Amino acid sequence: MARAASPSIELEVGERTVRISNPDRVYFPESGATKLDLVNYYLSVGDGIVRALRERPCMMHRFPSGLAGEKVHQKRVPHGAPPWLETVRVKFPRYNRTADELCVTELAHVAWAVQMSTVEFHPWNSRRADVEKPDEWRIDLDPMPDCPFDRVRRVAGVVQEVLEDLGAVGWPKTSGGHGLHVYVRIQPDWGFKDVRRAALAFAREVERRAPEDVTTTWWRKDRDPKKLFVDYNQNARDHTIASAYSVRGNPEATVSTPISWGELGDVDPQAFTMFTVPARFAELGDLHEGIDDAVFSIDPLLEWAESDEREGLKEPEE
Repeated sequence: MARAASPSIELEVGERTVRISNPDRVYFPESGATKLDLVNYYLSVGDGIVRALRERPCMMHRFPSGLAGEKVHQKRVPHGAPPWLETVRVKFPRYNRTADELCVTELAHVAWAVQMSTVEFHPWNSRRADVEKPDEWRIDLDPMPDCPFDRVRRVAGVVQEVLEDLGAVGWPKTSGGHGLHVYVRIQPDWGFKDVRRAALAFAREVERRAPEDVTTTWWRKDRDPKKLFVDYNQNARDHTIASAYSVRGNPEATVSTPISWGELGDVDPQAFTMFTVPARFAELGDLHEGIDDAVFSIDPLLEWAESDEREGLKEPEE
């Protein structure tokens, strides 16, 4: 429910009141979509976006003047945030600094972030209970420039096959770009380095099963431009990717959208936008709803990593 208060409006989001200033500011010039349109999109997928971000340190990709202006990667919550906003402190040893990052636990936190010109939400793969122990393993299927989407689909099928062999449940989503992501809930018993080692071992197994389609070559300049890179480094500390239901900062306002494995054959990632996803969500609900109930131990992957290392396959540096 909105109450007019020119030049801003107030939205009742759960038990909170969130003021939206400049609601008519155009954020997406190609479609004319405004700041308020973006807020309403996130409200329409509320359960999904909160589930995707819940209790994770979250970097905000802000566009204070809309997509036509500067993009700001914001880790620190600015001064003057409402007292009900939640944060989590994270350390950056390389710079000897800390930051109090947004920590979403309710939908009003998302609406506040959009009021602060956030378009994209990029959460960590760990939660505030122990930010050094990831509970989410991320499989990033990143196509090289000349890699067709049919190849992405094929590799996703191989990923599903390897996960089934491991007894793990994967939760796929579009990236909002040209690739796909698959998330796996894991026990938060390992640090980032071990999770990255496990992710690399998995990527190498996918490459073994689909050598014509997949590369794990570390340096971008050395990769075959027609192949798909399984980007295991997205599991390194402080590496983030757009969450499920995050709008992407592109002219089409595409959305990183959960899909079912059965949709792989004909899914068109460009069809998922902030204009189309609300109806899909209303019909299907959150396809990642059960993700927290399917928890996997990465022990088998660490055994694969040890085997690779014994054979002389070294882990690239971050």
